[in-house]
Amino acid sequence: MLLPWYQETGNAIVGGKLARIDDSKSAFGVYSFVEAAIFVVVVGTIALLWARAERKAFHLPGGDGTVIMGAGLWVMFLIFYRQLDKPNGRKEGMIQTSVGVQWGIFIAFLLGALLAYAGYRIRAAHVPEPVTDDAPPPAPDEAAKTEEPPPDKPDDGTTVAARQPRPPGDDPFEGQLSFDEPAEYRPPPRR
Repeated sequence: MLLPWYQETGNAIVGGKLARIDDSKSAFGVYSFVEAAIFVVVVGTIALLWARAERKAFHLPGGDGTVIMGAGLWVMFLIFYRQLDKPNGRKEGMIQTSVGVQWGIFIAFLLGALLAYAGYRIRAAHVPEPVTDDAPPPAPDEAAKTEEPPPDKPDDGTTVAARQPRPPGDDPFEGQLSFDEPAEYRPPPRR
């Protein structure tokens, strides 16, 4: 937001002579709702990252990655909107200026895209949120258990009841859709 976002150009009569006006303005120089919203997103993202660096435990809907990705996408949308709705130039007596965009607004747009990508990568990494001291420990991983299956339970992952055929009309889930793929359609496990 400190980079030059806008270029104000125009002409004015100063001391009876025509003078050129050329001024760069940052986002703080032309403040509106859009720049305020971007500033709030920046402060909120920095506060989130600082709190996680301090190992503060709190839950966010969707996790940190989703919130950061949403913040980056929101910043990109706001900057795109601001490029369409540029601030007006001055019309004061003999001074008339027009406002165009400069390179800083494009850098801010790319940084919003970088923030969205970082949030996507954080979300894809599945990093768990910090746990408070008074919270119960996480449940152990089911795959880590090395118990022997009972003798009535086969080792192929199905139960005895699942292998026994039911009489027609006895299945309460008969006719419902199932999202489980048959074993012949499943890809082989990765090594």
